[in-house]
Amino acid sequence: MKAKNFLITTTNTLEGYQIEQYLGVVSSEVILGANFFRDISAGITNFIGGRSGAYERTFIEAKEAALQEIVQRAQEMGANAIIGADLDFEALGSDNGMLMVSFSGTAVIVRRA
Repeated sequence: MKAKNFLITTTNTLEGYQIEQYLGVVSSEVILGANFFRDISAGITNFIGGRSGAYERTFIEAKEAALQEIVQRAQEMGANAIIGADLDFEALGSDNGMLMVSFSGTAVIVRRA
């Protein structure tokens, strides 16, 4: 996957680019489980105050995985950009022990204006 030259924006246009073709909605979903050691670390951090590096790393890992997946799916459609991108996080499971990251947008073909 070559994401380096792939454009992603939350807006419906790309400054300096002309949208040549709309290819359709593209999305990705990633679900990660929080493990016991992260929970203990986060509990201690919550008790004494401060940021939870363990959970922050989990969020970053999930976001990057969802980003790579959506770019791959868009490229498979022939796109070189995604517009209207939306990134959402949600806790799942009876004990909120799972983290779901969903990424969606519109796959498009753009060229420099």
